[in-house]
Amino acid sequence: MPSDSTPPAAAAPVVTPGWLAPHPDPSVPTLALPPGTVDAHCHVFGPAARFPFAPQRTYTPCDAGREDLDALHARLGIDRRVIVQATCHGADNSAMVDAVRAAGDRARGIATLRPDVSDAELADLHDAGVRGVRFTFVRRLAALPPLDDLTRIAARIAPLGWHAVVYFEAADLPDLEGFLGTLPVPLVVDHMGRPDVTADPDGPGFARFLRFADRNRCWVKVSCPERLTRTGPPARDGERAAYTDVVPFARRVVAELGDRALWGTDWPHPNLTDHMPDDGLLVDHVAHLTGGGSAALQRLLVDNPTALYWPQESA
Repeated sequence: MPSDSTPPAAAAPVVTPGWLAPHPDPSVPTLALPPGTVDAHCHVFGPAARFPFAPQRTYTPCDAGREDLDALHARLGIDRRVIVQATCHGADNSAMVDAVRAAGDRARGIATLRPDVSDAELADLHDAGVRGVRFTFVRRLAALPPLDDLTRIAARIAPLGWHAVVYFEAADLPDLEGFLGTLPVPLVVDHMGRPDVTADPDGPGFARFLRFADRNRCWVKVSCPERLTRTGPPARDGERAAYTDVVPFARRVVAELGDRALWGTDWPHPNLTDHMPDDGLLVDHVAHLTGGGSAALQRLLVDNPTALYWPQESA
């Protein structure tokens, strides 16, 4: 009897123990989002059977692909998105590019690059809709790359009009701000530089961050209250106020940086350990950052990200 020469399917990767899957039934927000709202920070994970995770990854998530992201955004009332390369995929941008291409002009991408990236690869990424590169300085997520490599990458992307998305912990800013100020591209800071929200929002630590952002004309994402909070989500079902300890920090960014503040969901919320947020509540949280006025919402959710990612529409 002839043997079957078809190779066996690869086993599904084992998800990191304790990994929290995205909320299975996020609520519909009570906040009506303006047309053209942009989720300026979200990810896709796999699916691993099609887009394998990087061997050197520090975590293995469950699948959260572009179809899941489409469904979430339809439920929340979000029209466009910026998909940031996830560290679990390393410098293989295939899953992110696939999701960006599938969304057409409704999406932009942020890549992870090696210093030896070819001109042809950069051109392909730009054609797909990629408009930036992410530099991660959070040691628990990835090994810190040599700064010379990042300088080389920044010089390569500058002629394309791309920017650098930088992710760091607040405690690391004093060691990084001199280097970051030398990069020849605009900077976009993830998650407000991860401030310590138990500290005074008017104190010296966050003031230093705001001076850094102002001096370098940084764009700043008022994202991830669920990651920064110490007070946590609502205590009872139906209670919409949440993450109240993060609000004063985000309000300062929105008030002081004005047209350079951005917002995103961070879906599917990687590496959370205590709770998985309701994305509908995260949308409602935005009203607490802006006061809920229509002009402020329009600027944060539509005008600012459009100016950065779809500048031809703002010209």
